[in-house]
Amino acid sequence: MFALLDNLRLALSTLLGNPLRSLLTLLGIVIGVTTVIVMMGLIEGLQVKVNSDLAQLGSNTFEVNKWPLALGRFDWHYYARRKNITMDDVDAIRESCPSVLQVSASLPQWGQKVASSLAQTRPTVEIKGATPEAVETSSLTVSEGRFLNEVDHKEGRYVAVLGVDVAEALFPQKTDALGRTVRIQNRPFTVIGLLQRRGSYLGLMSMDNIVYIPMSTFQTLYGKGRSLDVKVQAQSAELMSRAQDEVTVLMRRRRAVPEGQPADFDIHTNESMTRMVNELSTVIRAASFGVCLLSLVVGGIGILNIMLVSVMERTREIGVRKALGAKRRRILGQFATEAMALALVGGVLGVGLGYGLAVLAKWVIGIPVVVPTWAVVLSLVMSSGVGLLFGIYPAARAARLDPVEAMRAE
Repeated sequence: MFALLDNLRLALSTLLGNPLRSLLTLLGIVIGVTTVIVMMGLIEGLQVKVNSDLAQLGSNTFEVNKWPLALGRFDWHYYARRKNITMDDVDAIRESCPSVLQVSASLPQWGQKVASSLAQTRPTVEIKGATPEAVETSSLTVSEGRFLNEVDHKEGRYVAVLGVDVAEALFPQKTDALGRTVRIQNRPFTVIGLLQRRGSYLGLMSMDNIVYIPMSTFQTLYGKGRSLDVKVQAQSAELMSRAQDEVTVLMRRRRAVPEGQPADFDIHTNESMTRMVNELSTVIRAASFGVCLLSLVVGGIGILNIMLVSVMERTREIGVRKALGAKRRRILGQFATEAMALALVGGVLGVGLGYGLAVLAKWVIGIPVVVPTWAVVLSLVMSSGVGLLFGIYPAARAARLDPVEAMRAE
């Protein structure tokens, strides 16, 4: 125990005696550990945010879509040949599936500009055509006025429900927006409702920079040639699976999909969305650990180099210690401990810097950051392990020095 404490004291005195050289040697390890801490914190936080955001959809809601839920590249032409989902399909689901409580249809149009007599938005607003049931299937809450109703949809009325961001941009002086006129595609719309603030989705996209208009009006403005996004709410969470089966059977029959052939539509649930995010998280984790390992190897080579230099610089010291009775294992332990301490200091600096960058990312991106304890422990173990691995050779070289020859060295 005394020998270990003495080795630690000698290691720390060596590090503090050459702080700049030690810091430069540690850069690789600091970068690697920082990468792991930041990426693991962001990934864990993203998963918390995903679970929170998906919970808003409810445990008994799923989507029916022409397009798959996929990240990255996929065969766009294959899916483009699928039939569009239409309002007839929505009506059929509503009338023919006993386990279904409500069905809504929606279509987004991104990058739109909305204007009022007082101001106008930037061209970043999402105009969303929707049927009245969207207020339930999308867990929307109207803070003032009302949402779209069946008459608005059937008559194709030019009415709009504004998200908080749009309302604040168009009426900056907190003027009552209800009953006022806004212009979309240079058409006048009467504001009939304001939505409660919802925040951002995954910390990346505001869910309040949106305007809801009747689906029939939307199709008049932007065309009817697109496939609808359909949300289906089951009677209860227990009937979720049965509702999906009923919708699947109905849609396959309506679209004349032969038995044994894959469906020409996709069903998305909270679980499938979560699974997609988890797959992305796995890829990011692997990439982060790859960067970490590469940086640790670079840092380890730096430790190997600096420890060899240290052995050369302290040859006489080693000779004196061995002449006074220090055994080979004591010399070996001294230099191995010094290498591990050097790497561990780099790991601690990397953890601290990683925490700081994670908090900064939380402030900039707006998603929660959760740094798991296992990532901190693993980073410190990996960094000290690298120090030991790359410090063994210099330590063994120091332990093998002949005391007489070492004391002659200048």
